[in-house]
Amino acid sequence: MSVVIQIGELEIADEDLFPLLAQHKMLPQLAREIIIDRAIADVECTPEEEAIAKRRFYQQYQLTGEAQVKLWLKYHGMTPEQLDRSILRDIKLEKFKQQTWGNQIESHFLQNKRQLDRVVYSLIRSKDAGIAQELYFRIEEGETTFAELAKQYSEGAEAETGGLIGPVELNVPHPKIAQLLSTNQPGKLIPPARIGDWWIVLRLEKYLSAQLDEPMRQRILNDLFQSWLNSEYQQQVSFKSSILF
Repeated sequence: MSVVIQIGELEIADEDLFPLLAQHKMLPQLAREIIIDRAIADVECTPEEEAIAKRRFYQQYQLTGEAQVKLWLKYHGMTPEQLDRSILRDIKLEKFKQQTWGNQIESHFLQNKRQLDRVVYSLIRSKDAGIAQELYFRIEEGETTFAELAKQYSEGAEAETGGLIGPVELNVPHPKIAQLLSTNQPGKLIPPARIGDWWIVLRLEKYLSAQLDEPMRQRILNDLFQSWLNSEYQQQVSFKSSILF
């Protein structure tokens, strides 16, 4: 038995480390990181890429001298060799993502564009059908504004914003709300509709079509990677209780 971590007077031995990781729900993340390490093991970096990665790392953490690097290593419990591997890990991971899913980004975007589109809309909800109908007519006739009635009558958190919600992606609202918003024009007041226990009055304010720009490409790439990682975790990982307890 050897002590691997000391916290004040508490000494944690190597045989106690895994039970502690399990107790604090950290084993799943450790397993995911190991899956990533195995996946990127054969990814190669050029000398130029390595130099850029190291320069960015030292700039990010403001490590301008050998003494600061030693302090950083001590704080994180790492060796210089582990630090070098860690610095290259991010760039190897990004190369792995591009090599594996880079050619799927456009098709994934087209298949999921409707869910990626964003909307800004106004909402009033009430459990009284009669009130919802009355509010609809008052807004339609221009008697008062949507925002004023939402603040006064809406029974959800949207009352605090005058009924205004968004921008949010179309996969965020209730599916029926999403359908109503996607089939109406901005500015059109939508008659009361029932969703569960609620009666709602809606108005689409803006429809923001998703664009396949660089941030969207990176997001899709990350989503595809996370789906793969979750699948690999489910297939590969099992914890042995005899090791943990």
